Amino acid sequence: MYVHPTYAVTPQREPLGVLDAWMWVREKKDKFGVRGGPKESLRWIEGYGRIAEMAGGLCGTRVVYVADREADLMPLMVRAQELGTPADWLIRASHNRCLPDGVKLWEHTTAGASIGEIAFTMASRHGVKARAVRQQLWVERVALPAGKGKTVAATCLVAREVGTSTGAKPIE
Repeated sequence: MYVHPTYAVTPQREPLGVLDAWMWVREKKDKFGVRGGPKESLRWIEGYGRIAEMAGGLCGTRVVYVADREADLMPLMVRAQELGTPADWLIRASHNRCLPDGVKLWEHTTAGASIGEIAFTMASRHGVKARAVRQQLWVERVALPAGKGKTVAATCLVAREVGTSTGAKPIE
């Protein structure tokens, strides 16, 4: 059994609790390698919908739906736009999408001058020591193709590590 919680925190990282949970049991694949049941990616779209419903009743509160690379789904972005984006969405990109003019999203966003830098300490993790990271930032408002002549308005933010120490994989 799997559970996909929607967890609320304040900007100061104070936990507020679980707002929603999408639970399921993954079906076995058939002889063709196809898994039955609803697509698991629906959890991201439905999760945003529930947060959007709540956002309407939270006057004076900015609600941001933060998601990992699995949520880099055009149907989620289209749904947010259809609802009028009552909650902002911040998704770690997985796809370097093609823009309507044929240019790739990340190259388009980083074509100009960076807007600044950030620095932080990357925490240690299994087999990797903690290290200082410095990233340059670029931001660009774009129209992402959403099929059949439609687009979704989004702001692309690229944070690219500069001055990487020897042997370390740059963080982007």
